[in-house]
Amino acid sequence: MITSSDVAVQVRGGELTFRLHETGERGPEAVLFLHGSGPGATGLSNWERIITDLGHRYWCLAPDQIGFGDSSHPADAPRGMGPFNELRAEALLALVDALGLEKVHLVGNSMGGQLALLMTLARPRLIGRILLMGSGGAPDMPVSPGLRHLREFYANPSAESLKELLGEFVYDLEPMRDTVDRVVAERMAYVNREDVRRSHEASFDPDGARRFFTPEELATLTHEVLCVHGRDDRIIPVEASRYFAAAIPNAHLYVLGRCGHWTQIEHPRTFERLLTGLVDGHL
Repeated sequence: MITSSDVAVQVRGGELTFRLHETGERGPEAVLFLHGSGPGATGLSNWERIITDLGHRYWCLAPDQIGFGDSSHPADAPRGMGPFNELRAEALLALVDALGLEKVHLVGNSMGGQLALLMTLARPRLIGRILLMGSGGAPDMPVSPGLRHLREFYANPSAESLKELLGEFVYDLEPMRDTVDRVVAERMAYVNREDVRRSHEASFDPDGARRFFTPEELATLTHEVLCVHGRDDRIIPVEASRYFAAAIPNAHLYVLGRCGHWTQIEHPRTFERLLTGLVDGHL
């Protein structure tokens, strides 16, 4: 059963609050699920099935990121995905400390992959194993039409536009239509909130800085990393995961055919097998 609560942390001299969704038994170690960006995105809209299925094995944590869902939306948020993600990563590390964790395994989807890498570079001894799924942060990647739609969503913030956008997330919309319709309905309640729009526009400020990870940075990571990517991803190309897998010394790459940007939703059983194999050390 999923429980949700608010957890306050101190970051940069101020207080931020996470809406934290969790399953499993509390202990010194956990798996932290980091959702991606996009209009109305939350921890549950990305990870509800996965943390429900795996709660009997791990303490699973799926927070709404700062600037998303029911977590804090700073009035003076940094402009640009790079600076805002630096703040998000600092807040996540403060959350891990507040929960008393000795070690945390990271699962990062898209923007969440960038957060996982930022956390690991900042506090490498705290981090266990890492799964990067369709991760952002690779340099020299083209901006896909789907990613451009995501960034510019508030030019036309309608349910129809969101449904069109989420249709780009999956390889084949027809078998996923009910899921997409449900996620659209859940997310529109957030899309229409002024604080959510403010955070989205701060993240995707065209004049704001972006953050890419260099081969030199990635070469310092000694963690076991699994890069998972849909072969048919129309949001972030599979070449991004090939870049991370080549640059991180102990990285593995798994590419799923007939799969878009939502590996954990399109192929949940495969995703769970990959994740449990990684966390349990059986890859």
